[in-house]
Amino acid sequence: MKLSVVEKIGFGAGDMAVNVVIVAMQLLLAYFYTDIYGLRPADVGVLLIVVRMIDAIIDPAMGILTDKINTRWGRYRPWIIWFAIPFGFAVYLMFITPDLAYTTRLAWAYFSYILMTLVYTAITIPYISLIGVITDDPVERLSANGYRFVMTKIAAFLVTIVVPMLAVWLGQGNKALGYQFAMGLMGAMGTLLFLFCFFTTRERLKPEIPTLPLKQQFACMLRNDQWIILGIVILLLMCGYVIRGSVAAYYAKYFLGGGDALISPFLTVGVVASILAMVSTTWLTRFYDKIKLFRYTQLITFALSIAMYLLVGQQDVVLAFVFYFLINFFCDMQMPVFWSSIAEAVDYGEKKNGQRVSGLAFGGILFFQKFGMGIAGGMLGFLLNAFGYQADTAQSASSLAGIALMMTLIPALFHLAIGLLMKRYRINNDYYREIRGELARRQA
Repeated sequence: MKLSVVEKIGFGAGDMAVNVVIVAMQLLLAYFYTDIYGLRPADVGVLLIVVRMIDAIIDPAMGILTDKINTRWGRYRPWIIWFAIPFGFAVYLMFITPDLAYTTRLAWAYFSYILMTLVYTAITIPYISLIGVITDDPVERLSANGYRFVMTKIAAFLVTIVVPMLAVWLGQGNKALGYQFAMGLMGAMGTLLFLFCFFTTRERLKPEIPTLPLKQQFACMLRNDQWIILGIVILLLMCGYVIRGSVAAYYAKYFLGGGDALISPFLTVGVVASILAMVSTTWLTRFYDKIKLFRYTQLITFALSIAMYLLVGQQDVVLAFVFYFLINFFCDMQMPVFWSSIAEAVDYGEKKNGQRVSGLAFGGILFFQKFGMGIAGGMLGFLLNAFGYQADTAQSASSLAGIALMMTLIPALFHLAIGLLMKRYRINNDYYREIRGELARRQA
């Protein structure tokens, strides 16, 4: 079932909106909380863990809810229009910095972050489920996800380049106020993008929705070995990606000695690499097995991370940019493959178990994703504290060594584990065609 270019762009616009938040959380939020909002690193670590654990528990429940509600607009699209405006408002609230006592400011951080993640979950799970009902063609799904992830990285561009510059320009010396205005504009843009996604996409497929009790749905998912692999993979990916991405601002500012001025260029190099990775993957998977591509690019990311630790010193600014580009390029080549594989793993589970579990499966993947982000966020805060990090001042030798480790060796271990684990994942395009054929025969 072919998709028009407009619909692929519309589908991608949804993830562009999502990544206004997710990129801010991965690349800027920890730095914002410690260096601008003034929270202690250990408190930030606890905050990121607690909120992510709450969010992770809510994800499967949201997946179940999307299976139970159907409207004239479809099963998933209505959530996008219902929560588009609350999404933009929640983004703005998360970056408000009230001038209050430390404990009250910490409480506001918890409130605004939890509110943001609840709204994020309510709109994101239906969105990522949408790919399974707009087409059943694996090539078209991969192509749509290619558009999606290019637009994702455009959002990353805006957050990493435009937000810091807008924060300076709008804040007029008050960085906290500047970030509030800048992220408020990003939230408004996210609302418009979600509305565009709603009006340009259509739900064409009506997959059978499970009537099984929740306990049996969980049992079916746990028998789906390929879905479990994807869940563990996204958890490990988030651990490596978030630790490296979150510490990148600290690495540019302190380890490379570039101050605030170097943060935006350094993060931008990673975003450029990620955009090129999305384009390259869409092209390469026409000729090369997508699962092997996933596996080998993670092993290459592992090797490059080790090399960056060994070869890049504090004076090697250009070499640091080169390695950061290469690491992000190879690491992010997996993205279109991973997110198109979830719907295929759901079909595999239906073939294997005789029952289809869709909403809970997509919600479960986000559970693993958020769980990984929570672990990574906690590790970041605790490690910064353990290495003796002090916000917005000259760092000790211990702090600089820790920042370098979090940029390279620690994420490298997660990418190595992913590369080894993906050897057990086997749903490539040829096998998926067999799955679709078997399901079609059963329906006939």
